Amino acid sequence: MESLLTAKGLARAGERAAADLVILNTCTVTAAADEDVRHTVNRVHRENPAARILVTGCYAQRAPEELAALPGVEWVVGNSHKTQIGDLVTSAPYHGNIHVGDIFAQHDFLSAPVEDAAGDRTRPNLKIQDGCNNRCSFCIIPFVRGRSRSAPAAQVVEQVRALAERYREVVLSGINLGRWGREPGSGMRLADLIRLLLAETPVERLRLSSIEPMDWSDDLLDLVATSSRIAKHVHAPLQSGSDRILRLMHRKYRPRHYADRVQKARAWMPDAAIGADVMVGFPGETDADFEESRRYIEALPFTYLHVFTYSERPGTAAADASGAVPMPVRKERNRILRDLAAAKNREFRERMVGKTLSAVTLNEPMTALTENYLKVALASRREPNAIIDLVIGSLAEAGLREATGSSPLRLHPQFG
Repeated sequence: MESLLTAKGLARAGERAAADLVILNTCTVTAAADEDVRHTVNRVHRENPAARILVTGCYAQRAPEELAALPGVEWVVGNSHKTQIGDLVTSAPYHGNIHVGDIFAQHDFLSAPVEDAAGDRTRPNLKIQDGCNNRCSFCIIPFVRGRSRSAPAAQVVEQVRALAERYREVVLSGINLGRWGREPGSGMRLADLIRLLLAETPVERLRLSSIEPMDWSDDLLDLVATSSRIAKHVHAPLQSGSDRILRLMHRKYRPRHYADRVQKARAWMPDAAIGADVMVGFPGETDADFEESRRYIEALPFTYLHVFTYSERPGTAAADASGAVPMPVRKERNRILRDLAAAKNREFRERMVGKTLSAVTLNEPMTALTENYLKVALASRREPNAIIDLVIGSLAEAGLREATGSSPLRLHPQFG
């Protein structure tokens, strides 16, 4: 979006209070996310009453009238019109100007060219897929993102090739990334696209974001495990380790299927990061269901978890389901799984001490991110946006510390 606006002659403001235009790109996956957006709009308007506010993203797609009524909001732009923001804000504005269309009418992948106009990233995130054809009973995302659709392979190659001229690591992402290339008539799959990127671009490292468990095929796992240019990082949403709850959620796999994928990933990549999204407090989740899920998670080789408390979303099947779990119970179950995740992460980090890990240096001062998704406090200052080998000396509070006298910078030939 910043690229679209700078192309129209707008300049990035040094701080929000000095901006003429403030854009909020929103989430609506939980009620808390919606509330955060409303608070932010009110805060922006209070701090900078003259600023024109544009709200876009998933909340804008779901409930545009709610947002248009907030103070200072001059545009509400849904996902259906997000790529038109550059044109919209340079036209005559008026309060409540809503641009939201039928997201299910979108059949093409819409994306602006990827650029980091501010130059403040070292790991650009390239979206190559949008939408979702699943209908999980708790999830609002398909209704605000539309059907699954993929960026053309040639476009992805071109964008990765351009990004590789400036960055060492590129993250491939999507709403349902594993479904890339699944449109009727397509003969390519995600693993085929990755092979193409490795063959036709100089990108030094690719990282895959979240992929549904049923899309972690043996072919894809083998590619990640065997290529030195793909980060050893597997993220597969779980949601619950209870078979009964997974069925109520309308998830497309059973616990045994999920465990097979995760255990194979660990067998093929002993030091890989393995993460999952898990949900607590889904309607009808009993104490026994939760304990079954907790034991299941405890038994698998996760290195981190994203733990979510179930949030009712209007329009989803689960929102009208009986058996609501009291919020104090949801919060306690969340705490239990977060504690379990912290213990698993610490155990994983302890195993890394003394090992040499490959990492990309970040703009965050004296910090790097390993290919297996651990932050490392560097022993000496390095330039950001470089891939280096690090000897791990000890644990940090939430990551690792480099041993003093670690190996020097390893430069890619293309960058000198």
